[in-house]
Amino acid sequence: MPAERTDMPVARTEMGGYALTENASLATRNTLRVNARAHLLAELRDATKLPELLDFPAVRRAPLLVLGEGSNLLLAGDYPGTVLAMATRGVQVEQDGDVARIAVAAGERWDDFVRWSLGQGYAGLENLILIPGTVGAAPIQNIGAYGTEVAEFIESVEAWDTRERRVARLDRATCAFGYRDSLFKHEPGRYIVTAVRFALPRAHALKLDYAGIHEELAKMGVDKPAPFHVAEAVVRLRTRKLPDPAVIGNAGSFFKNPLVDAAQAMALKQAHPELPVWPQTDGRSKLSAAWLIEAAGLKGSRHGDAGISNRHALVLVNHGHATGAELWAFAQGAIATVQAKFGVRLEPEPVVVGAP
Repeated sequence: MPAERTDMPVARTEMGGYALTENASLATRNTLRVNARAHLLAELRDATKLPELLDFPAVRRAPLLVLGEGSNLLLAGDYPGTVLAMATRGVQVEQDGDVARIAVAAGERWDDFVRWSLGQGYAGLENLILIPGTVGAAPIQNIGAYGTEVAEFIESVEAWDTRERRVARLDRATCAFGYRDSLFKHEPGRYIVTAVRFALPRAHALKLDYAGIHEELAKMGVDKPAPFHVAEAVVRLRTRKLPDPAVIGNAGSFFKNPLVDAAQAMALKQAHPELPVWPQTDGRSKLSAAWLIEAAGLKGSRHGDAGISNRHALVLVNHGHATGAELWAFAQGAIATVQAKFGVRLEPEPVVVGAP
């Protein structure tokens, strides 16, 4: 693992539409607060300048990591190449009857866009409020929460195809969305998302079945909820259950809910009747990773400054100055403990960079 180069000088160069910084700290650019560094940081403000930026000699010769807010990322060490930070802005709306087609720049903050859409009277994204990150990262991960996935409302994704060196517009089917999955994960490095086009209706059936939403609405005294009521209920639930990255370093849910075959799910359910199991349309079953981690005695555990939140078992936390390598080692230990106890292997939800 390369040592952090904290004593080396930082050089910054402003170009038209982007800026380049050598030996840049990424400590404030990832929500786990890992003090890793990038050999070169490129901040892109104008998407039309992306081909020019990628042709810059220092960028062309090195590996590339695209970064939004760093809320779905674990840096296990310094990055030896170029980190491309999307800083593009802009929202364009085309009204088509009761549906708005909205093109959003990749660098816009996701939560800001959700709140804007609700303020404009559009429905659909209310369950996805308060998720950290940028709009450009949303389709890559196919972000989801409280029974909703963003793929349902994505019409197309605009991206720079690094292989064919052209702008590509990928419709929803081509994006091959799945549970926390997409084409972009299966062809890593090929596409750099520059904008996302959404189709948001004025009216949409509310999704209220996820645990806690009905109860929260009842506490709010709401019996005929609108999208903004659901958003407020989700904000209250997330704020109560998940630690704030501004208070303690974390990347939200670190572990995916595992998918297993029906026979294994049935056997686990018989052995542990309280285990939440959700049958899927493909015949498999989704298990609660949070339950598995807590039942393995890991909730609230820590080693040094690396640990699992005592508020939510899915959340890996940095209590202070844990390195990326220490956080990754702790996560691997948790994965091994759950597998030994239940025969189920958990997978990390964030992108892990720099791990062996």
